[in-house]
Amino acid sequence: MNSLRIFLFAVAAIGLAGGFAVPLAGWGDWQGLIWGATGGLLLAFLLWEIVTSLLEGEIGLDIVAGLSMSAALFFRETLAAAVVGLMYAGGQLLEDFAANRARADMRALLARVPKTALRYDDGHLAEVAIDAIVAGDRLLVRQGDIVPVDGTVQSGKALLDLAALTGESVPVLKAEHEPVPSGARSLDTAFDMVAVRPASESTYAGIVRLVQAAQSAKAPMARLADRFAIWFLAVTVILAGGTYLVTGDHIRMLAVLVSATPCPLILAVPVAIISGMGKAARRGVLMKGGPVLETMARASSLVIDKTGTLTRGKAELSDIVTAGKWEADNVLRLAASLEQASAHVIAGSVVEAARGRRLALSFPSDVRETAGEGLTGHVEGHKVVVGGHDFVARQLKRKSMHKPDLPPGTVLVAVAVSGHLAGHLVLADAIRAETPHALDRLRKAGIKRIVLASGDTQAIVDRVGEGLGLDVLRGDLTPTMKVDIVLAERAGGVVLMVGDGVNDAPALAAADVGISMGATGSAAATESADAVLLVDDLTRLAEGVETARRARAIALQSVYAGLGMSFAAMVAASLGYLPVVQGALLQEVIDTVVILNALRALR
Repeated sequence: MNSLRIFLFAVAAIGLAGGFAVPLAGWGDWQGLIWGATGGLLLAFLLWEIVTSLLEGEIGLDIVAGLSMSAALFFRETLAAAVVGLMYAGGQLLEDFAANRARADMRALLARVPKTALRYDDGHLAEVAIDAIVAGDRLLVRQGDIVPVDGTVQSGKALLDLAALTGESVPVLKAEHEPVPSGARSLDTAFDMVAVRPASESTYAGIVRLVQAAQSAKAPMARLADRFAIWFLAVTVILAGGTYLVTGDHIRMLAVLVSATPCPLILAVPVAIISGMGKAARRGVLMKGGPVLETMARASSLVIDKTGTLTRGKAELSDIVTAGKWEADNVLRLAASLEQASAHVIAGSVVEAARGRRLALSFPSDVRETAGEGLTGHVEGHKVVVGGHDFVARQLKRKSMHKPDLPPGTVLVAVAVSGHLAGHLVLADAIRAETPHALDRLRKAGIKRIVLASGDTQAIVDRVGEGLGLDVLRGDLTPTMKVDIVLAERAGGVVLMVGDGVNDAPALAAADVGISMGATGSAAATESADAVLLVDDLTRLAEGVETARRARAIALQSVYAGLGMSFAAMVAASLGYLPVVQGALLQEVIDTVVILNALRALR
């Protein structure tokens, strides 16, 4: 909390209390002097803040506070000046508290950034700066350490706390060769990992950049509040001046000014917006700034990519079609044993499927790989051939070979053992289990139109979109065509765009709010996006939209209620029903109410 604001509040409180206390000691003549000095000191700091704001091109309602305190001192209403000073300092302190409370979640993310890591250098452990780590370095992560860079588990098992990244409180266990994200905390015994990218390109570094951008951005509603401030200032001056012209009572004019000081308008909006961003960050939706949240709250359309967004983004084993008397697990085990020797993405999916079924894999020998087609080699004394259907048919010297009928979008991997077809592995990019629920929740959150825009063939897009209730299904799209779709949708309202690949980056930039699937998304997509889903789950996007709408509604509610109550107090003061000191106290109550209401966005 700002130490200067604490000091000013303490001065105001001590000065006001001191003025009441001196008559008890027989020094009643000092009362007005103490209150006047207190008000004057606070006014000096207030005028300095006003001048600073004006030089930065901002006109705020601090001017009203300055007018009321100046008028109180001019008319020698020193008690009123001291009370307004206390209310002003208290309001600033309350705003500070609320903003700090709202930003707590984002500050916690920044506080977790590791500065060093333990790296194996020539067989010895050395503590090195995190910026010195490059892809391929082997690191030791101890219990309680923050994973410094993105990598994979090299030896041992990693029990990780991902709460700061995803909002999930349940620890996640990672086995050997499984990925570990930077920013996770190790909860169990130490493990070795291998860095897959430097710190500057890792997941957590991107999160930090987003948080820093979010802290420096100013929400459109906050800028709107500044414009409201000009009109409210004008109304205040006209009403106070009119009161004096009609009644000739400078005390009543002063009461009008005091009743408008300070206005909750400029306090409630930033607090509500920041609170909403903090809540979204806790649930794994990180926004680059207040403008993103405010725009997301008004969204009516969603353009969404298929691969890695609606689907998992990688081929997974969906079926095994066996030939003859072969058993499915044996076909998979022999194929996966051979595929261990390949770095192809399909080979990795086959190996992962076998390990998922806890099949014991053997070490292959005499492996030969034909790039993009398949492999041959020996496993447990058998000659094994794994690859595309035509590749395996050629290896078996067959002109034709039975091929299962499959829907569009599936990948067929043929497996032959000892010169005979053993079966086919069927792989597909499966729809995420949570996708239907997430889309339904997005509809309930206010998204009226959902467009699937993909570079895959129209047949694949139609198959994936079947049964999901989407409004438009578009396939065979280039990056430029995706941009055209986003721009066309923007003609009907605010558009969100969700994607994860390099080809999505232009469309993400073209949308009102571009959202990247951060855990698997490309660096280009993440940099082009306005928000990042730290969990590959569209349900989190629905939560983000819900949070944005609620935060914006609370901000507007606070503004309208605060302005209404402030205007009512000013009218009451102009009619003589609200004295100066009571007006200042009432205004502080109004400020407290609207700020506490704005903090509801955290819940």
